[in-house]
Amino acid sequence: MSSPLTIGPVQLAGRAILAPMSGVTDIGMRRIAHRYGASLVVSEMVASDEYVKGDEENRIRAEGQGVTPHVVQIAGCNPHWMGEAARLAEQSGADLVDINMGCPAKRVTGGYAGSALMRDLDHALSLVRATVAAVKIPVTLKMRLGWDDATKNAPELARRAQAEGVQLVTVHGRTRQQFYKGCADWSAIRAVREAITIPLIANGDCETLDDARAMLAASGADGVMIGRAALGRPWLIGEIAHGLDSSAVAVPSLQGRGEAAREHLETLVELMGEHSGLRHARKHLAAYVDHVGGQHPARASDRIRLVTTENVSDAKGLLASFFNAAEDGAGLVARPAA
Repeated sequence: MSSPLTIGPVQLAGRAILAPMSGVTDIGMRRIAHRYGASLVVSEMVASDEYVKGDEENRIRAEGQGVTPHVVQIAGCNPHWMGEAARLAEQSGADLVDINMGCPAKRVTGGYAGSALMRDLDHALSLVRATVAAVKIPVTLKMRLGWDDATKNAPELARRAQAEGVQLVTVHGRTRQQFYKGCADWSAIRAVREAITIPLIANGDCETLDDARAMLAASGADGVMIGRAALGRPWLIGEIAHGLDSSAVAVPSLQGRGEAAREHLETLVELMGEHSGLRHARKHLAAYVDHVGGQHPARASDRIRLVTTENVSDAKGLLASFFNAAEDGAGLVARPAA
């Protein structure tokens, strides 16, 4: 078993982390991933200025009750708001603050935040400096390889961020201009490993334990971050974390997966209300049932009903029917979680 991964005073139990994903890694998903052994889970991206001004949607994104260590990812382009958002996150119970310099979405980069910051490293470092100065808890940084193939400046940004006090760096193995096309270049992350001495996390296209092992070997990173592959199976992070350290982990039964899906729905409804909570949950519900054979032709109409119903009780009933049918072997084949 390898030595523990530490971020300042925070020691993790493993080397697999749930990636921050806007509209996906809500507190419901993070609680389930945490319970099933994820080494660390990161909030959805929080807009720094809106969060400080009291916006309810961003407050919900930063929610961390029931998750330890609690990480809030903040984004923005103004040092003042980044510092204030980090301070608010710390006051609200965060154990770590992560700075987003990797989001490729046009609505984010158009405001000169996210991965657009990799086009101006001096400005990017001013945000890092303000964030680190505002809090006593560790600050981490997530980035891409660069803006495009001609400007793969992740090693320089990582090196300078470490000098400003950042205590862990995560690199997604694509440029911003690639968005999510093609394959993540894990070997390109190794240049960042050679530039810094703080912990490095590799991200991009990790779906299985074999992927995680190959990613670590190619990148020289200390751990892996898993994103889209965890949708509908948040326990995947824990399975990979335990697998990397050669320790046993209990894969949730079909019944356990069904209970997790129901819990996830109930959490979102409690936080957001029935209408918004159910609508937000739909992508998760579809993914949960897809991982137990939810696309079987005999159940296609039920799946459509599940992601279009406006009634929480109906959604719970449909979820139960999918998982019960899978348990009974009624034409559905359960897929392995990893």
